Amino acid sequence: MKRMPNDLDLLEEYDFSRGVRGKYASRYAEGTNVVVIEPDVLEYFPDHDSVNQALRNLAEIIKRQGKGQAVRARRSVPAKR
Repeated sequence: MKRMPNDLDLLEEYDFSRGVRGKYASRYAEGTNVVVIEPDVLEYFPDHDSVNQALRNLAEIIKRQGKGQAVRARRSVPAKR
């Protein structure tokens, strides 16, 4: 592969001759949601299955308590009198 003269990131050592164009394109197009879990929480949720199950359980509780209504946020500033 010839190096493009204006591409400073592509070094001569890189060899893409056996590369496959678009190999992961369909997976990339599906998208992903990445969530970083803090170490103290990781102790209780060691893998993605446990996190997903806990969130499903929490969502069910929210549905039962809120009966489908959106949860209202607290006002951070007291109302003026």
